[in-house]
Amino acid sequence: MTVFSDSNKLRNVAIIAHVDHGKTTLVDELLKQSGTFRDNESVAERAMDSMDLERERGITIAAKNTAIRYGDYKINIVDTPGHADFGGEVERILGMVDGCCLLVDAAEGPLPQTRFVLEKALKRGLKVLVVINKVDRGDARPQEVLSEVFNLFIDLDATEEQCDFPYIFAVAREGKAFKTLEEFPTADSLKPLFDEIVRFMPAPTIEADGRLKLLVSNLGYSDYLGRLAIGRITSGTIKVGQTAAIIGVKPGSTEPRVKTLRVQALFSYHGLKQVPVDSGIAGDIVALAGVDEVELGDSIVEAPGGAVKAEDRWDPVTLALPRLQIDEPTLKVEWMVNSSPLAGTEGEHVTSSKLKERLHRELRLNVALRLQETDVADKFVLMARGELQVAILAETMRREGYEFSIGQPQILFKEIDGVMCEPMEYAILDVPTFSQGTITQMFQMRKGMLQNITSRSSDRIRLEFLIPSRGLIGMRSKFLTETKGEGLLNFSAAGYEPLKGDLVHRMNGALVSDRAGESSAYSLETLQERGILFIGHGAKVYEGMIIGENAKENDLNVNPVKTKQLTNFRTVNKDDAIVLTPPRTVTIENALEWIREDELLEVTPKTIRARKRILSKNRPT
Repeated sequence: MTVFSDSNKLRNVAIIAHVDHGKTTLVDELLKQSGTFRDNESVAERAMDSMDLERERGITIAAKNTAIRYGDYKINIVDTPGHADFGGEVERILGMVDGCCLLVDAAEGPLPQTRFVLEKALKRGLKVLVVINKVDRGDARPQEVLSEVFNLFIDLDATEEQCDFPYIFAVAREGKAFKTLEEFPTADSLKPLFDEIVRFMPAPTIEADGRLKLLVSNLGYSDYLGRLAIGRITSGTIKVGQTAAIIGVKPGSTEPRVKTLRVQALFSYHGLKQVPVDSGIAGDIVALAGVDEVELGDSIVEAPGGAVKAEDRWDPVTLALPRLQIDEPTLKVEWMVNSSPLAGTEGEHVTSSKLKERLHRELRLNVALRLQETDVADKFVLMARGELQVAILAETMRREGYEFSIGQPQILFKEIDGVMCEPMEYAILDVPTFSQGTITQMFQMRKGMLQNITSRSSDRIRLEFLIPSRGLIGMRSKFLTETKGEGLLNFSAAGYEPLKGDLVHRMNGALVSDRAGESSAYSLETLQERGILFIGHGAKVYEGMIIGENAKENDLNVNPVKTKQLTNFRTVNKDDAIVLTPPRTVTIENALEWIREDELLEVTPKTIRARKRILSKNRPT
């Protein structure tokens, strides 16, 4: 492929937005209308969501790069996650770009993650182009939403220049963009958006000394070339066969770690593909091979004796680019080897060494995670941004054949000026009016403080709460129940405040099996009157396994394997049909919210079970 040689014609842009406001759909249309794909080429919907979990959930989990050509310009585009739990992806990727397109739903308006991603962009001084998407919705209110976005800029202490942002209206799924709402009926392409990106977004800022400098902001892997380092060239050029140096940090210290490398291969982006090139220029985003020991945040610079002037001293401390600054985790969870009686019957990777290796591999790709080893060889403490981040990792490992157990998520407290503080969340709830009273009471019981009430329509209302992060653990399932599945719950980090006191977690106890065996419909028919079951007929159970939720507050030991006694006596009810209510589907996400401190979640490739930490019902807990 021809090497792109004009830095002034480069545009590096991130697409940022709240979950489901249309980021990935917009990127799809940008790719199609830029002529990136052949006319006869088959392209999947939401092409940038390449992970199975992304397609299943309809959300972006990992940031990804693509590039398009528009006239003489090359536009590098990064699709970022919209969920705050994956904020680490957003933070490290924003260092690769000079501007961003902020997508906002024309009906929902700015939501917590809109605030989160915009705040990160403004702090970096990035140029922001606002795109009001989905203006074709029946409940769209584009002008009001535009005013809300302006108020959000002011609330985030944006400068006068940043507040004077350009804006475009769009219907991403139809590939239309227009500068005024009057143009909506006649709009037929995204050309106005392309033109605004080229006009408004700045060319990359390039250091003048001419030395090669590249900050590793993403990692990839090739079956043929091994690990790939992905980042933007801040200055200088890079060529295939060139010798360079990786500057990182030694584990457990602040001393620089220096290792030389030889660039085996170099790739630029074109559409969804990485295409081989001979060299890369300052300002461009490239991927290079030959970097097996590189980590996220490392700098790749010219090796001693390259273009460095003879009178200069080669100093890794001054040559290294500033490392990525990532917000700290807010919760921790125990991650351990599965020790249940059914351990090892379904998983391929079950040992502590395999588990440790896999978790450390995740740390190399996800800068928002932390891992602590404990005194117990088969137990680790993983620290993350939120429950969803933990659930996604657990589901990914499960599909890879791993088997393990997880404890209840625990909030990480922080001492500030001698006062113990806890992380807070700003929650925005869009609920039916019939559930307003119940939802308000539910949040206030979890120490939530009502900040604002806004009427959305005659039958819907928006509530805004400031609530401790631990108050949201176990909240989502109850919230959906009380709103009959019609409520929307979104939240983002809101700093730290002094401890708010004790909180109520789960109100209901558990139905706990008191023996091992195979569940029977005869026994379950009676037990379903006691609460909600998690298993059906023929499920393998063991002593201490949780088979359902008790209708009362206490835990209840039950016998789910009892069968009908066979006799020669006839009774009136002998042949009555057994009718079982379908069991509640247990997912990693809702189970993490549900379990208590004395319980564990057992995760295998085939099954998800809840259990007591101490399995024997006769032992003290």
